[in-house]
Amino acid sequence: MKKLIAIVLVLVGTQGWTQILKPATWSIEVSNPSAQVGETVDLIFNVKIDEDWYLYSTDFDPDLGPMVTEFEFIPDSSYELIDSLAPIGAKKKYDELWEGEYTYFRHTAKFIQKIKILSQNPEIKGSYAYQVCTDVDGKCIPFDDEFDFGKLLSSGGQKVEKSSDSTSDSKTEVVEGGILKQRGVNDPYSLLAFMIAAFIAGLAAIFTPCVFPMIPMTVSFFTGKKSKGLGVLYGLSIIIIYTLIGSLLAPFMGPETANELATNWIPNVIFFAVFVIFALSFLGLFEITLPSKFVNNIDKQADKGGLVGVFFMAFTLVLVSFSCTGPLVGTILVESAGGLILKPVLGMFAFSLAFALPFTVFALFPSLMNNLPKSGGWLNSVKVVLGFLELAFAFKFLSIADQAYHWNLLDREIYLAIWIVIFTLMGFYLLGKINLPHDSQSEKTTVGGLMLAILTFSFVVYLIPGMFGAPLKALSGYLPPQTTLDFDLTAKGQYVQEDNSICEAPKYADFLHLPHGIQGYFDYDQALACAKEQNKPLFIDFTGHGCVNCREMEARVWSDPQVLKRLKEDFVVVALYVDDKTELPESAWYKSSYDQKIKKSIGKQNADFQITKFNNNAQPYYVILDMEGELIPPIKAYDLKIANFVAFLDEAKAEFLNRK
Repeated sequence: MKKLIAIVLVLVGTQGWTQILKPATWSIEVSNPSAQVGETVDLIFNVKIDEDWYLYSTDFDPDLGPMVTEFEFIPDSSYELIDSLAPIGAKKKYDELWEGEYTYFRHTAKFIQKIKILSQNPEIKGSYAYQVCTDVDGKCIPFDDEFDFGKLLSSGGQKVEKSSDSTSDSKTEVVEGGILKQRGVNDPYSLLAFMIAAFIAGLAAIFTPCVFPMIPMTVSFFTGKKSKGLGVLYGLSIIIIYTLIGSLLAPFMGPETANELATNWIPNVIFFAVFVIFALSFLGLFEITLPSKFVNNIDKQADKGGLVGVFFMAFTLVLVSFSCTGPLVGTILVESAGGLILKPVLGMFAFSLAFALPFTVFALFPSLMNNLPKSGGWLNSVKVVLGFLELAFAFKFLSIADQAYHWNLLDREIYLAIWIVIFTLMGFYLLGKINLPHDSQSEKTTVGGLMLAILTFSFVVYLIPGMFGAPLKALSGYLPPQTTLDFDLTAKGQYVQEDNSICEAPKYADFLHLPHGIQGYFDYDQALACAKEQNKPLFIDFTGHGCVNCREMEARVWSDPQVLKRLKEDFVVVALYVDDKTELPESAWYKSSYDQKIKKSIGKQNADFQITKFNNNAQPYYVILDMEGELIPPIKAYDLKIANFVAFLDEAKAEFLNRK
């Protein structure tokens, strides 16, 4: 009777962790099912994602950590891929654990691949692999599946559903003959932050030598009572002109560009070069100007007067001030790349709103101009400081290309060294110790310059510990990963397990690793044999390279001395990576009893083992077995409470001793 009660308790206690979850439902369709040979067509992947779950996108650095969604098309002479596959409307988020920015979807996801049909009845097949995670209980699950668009092109274009486990509503739709239309805005919080940054850039543009002296000159035309309305129109014209610039460029800055920025070195190196050119211009090496003939022709239109004349007066201001505003406008447009079509439009609107503000306000209230500071050398100082900032941020783009293609040009310490030098020089410039072209001589440091210098040198002091391993979490989105650091003091002094804690040399240890100096295995059979030899329970860690919550558990729970001591001394540890793509020899392949598919890789076999033995497919997932491979309850998943994890280990060890 007691044994029966114990079995019931075990079943009840593990029921919440023993289920096969399918939080994402995929379907495929084509934009034009009747497309003929020689025409192009969009292949559309739609995903419905369950509430509280999210799907990683395709357009971020695959070396960051999370599992990037990947598509593989089987080459065939009947079609040709055009450009890269594009995620539509992915959100962006910075993660302190990975120390970088990734993209993801909630509720719905959409991916589009453009192709050209080269023959009738095209054979368009392939596969995709992806990962979904939830913040509710820390689960992450990798999946993969296959697709076949050939059937759609020959069956009228009906959607093909891959599963039916989702209840979320779609925020994108295909209407009017299959043409894609978007609804909603991509991540309103990041868009708002971008607009605020663009607004600040517009304010900075006002205090440059190309713009500030023009305020009283321009406003003098609108000081009459009847002219105040024209002054308002002048400000509105500035906003319209810049917003039109954003609108004209918007089609070229959309989500497709994000994929190029994440995967291609060419645009990132180009942006790096553009930012360096902007910086050199601000520092005084040369000026970026527009053709004088074009500027003069626009200026002549301003002499016509009336509403048309006011508009061309605003246009003339935009052109004349281009040498100072051009780099700022270019920076905003570069940062717009990869957003929704609205991003460059709203960015230019926010910039121009701030830029037009003083002209409009002073036209309405000209007496306020008496409070304006006098023009002087400080205007060029604003321009030079902007040059230092442009130069520092230029290396962000070079770093993206460097990480994606493993050039190893900008390791973390080199990147930080460059920033430390740039901001140190900027601090000395603010103190008046460095003079650049167009600077006026000054024998005294202003109070404002002193305060800015203090902030700049404080920032430099903050950067210096990063050279030796400090995480610098506030800046991690702009810095290369800490794993590229050659000299990391934070990695020193860790207790490393003695070699006799394991039996034979672990398989796959040349490319798979356990954290915190834990000695263990990456193959279940090898680990179980060692557990029998050492008479210890077997601790199984079902994990993944792209499992965010697995890394968080290792960083925040496993690192605790109480947990680490138990894992190193009381258990044989095996980490089974369910998303590792290393293909095994053909002799090790087998057909799964779960889905009847051939399991060829380490990850596929580990995932299949978790499903078939424990009826679970989420990670992190921790189970403990005895020497016979039988489960010792309870089972543990994502739980950041250290006391709970310690109790889990102690309870399993006690049960193991009772079974001897």
